[in-house]
Amino acid sequence: MKKVLVAYLSKSGKTEMMAQYIAEGVRFTGNQAETRKIDDISSSHELQGYDGFILGAPTYYQDLPEEAKKFLELMKTLNLNGKLAGAFASYRHEVGYTKGGQSADIALDFMEDTLKMMRFELGALKLKDDMVDTVDGMRACQDYGKIFAQSLY
Repeated sequence: MKKVLVAYLSKSGKTEMMAQYIAEGVRFTGNQAETRKIDDISSSHELQGYDGFILGAPTYYQDLPEEAKKFLELMKTLNLNGKLAGAFASYRHEVGYTKGGQSADIALDFMEDTLKMMRFELGALKLKDDMVDTVDGMRACQDYGKIFAQSLY
């Protein structure tokens, strides 16, 4: 049985809801998933023992919130080389030709490039806020978690 950390930052509750659904998807495969608010993780010791990491944060001004950046810096203190990395984001607005949810792409790029983690084949999951609490939003998150967990083997 593999163990996945679904760490998240949520201001409105949408990203937290996504985290819970993603964790359910991981559990559907018979694996363990732990959801944790990134603000509640204070040391790299708390990040040990996981086979995969999925980070979620809302997008603010087309970027990651500072709390998420600090969490990624904390992850730098570990040897996560080759561990599976996923990311997700909720967003409210699309800017010009840019779809929302850039925080997930930024986090996943950092995990791959800086932490040398293995990028999840589906890339980042991005949902508009008004879709998160729909049946389709729930299924998208659960499917992301299921496929992520299956990719750990």
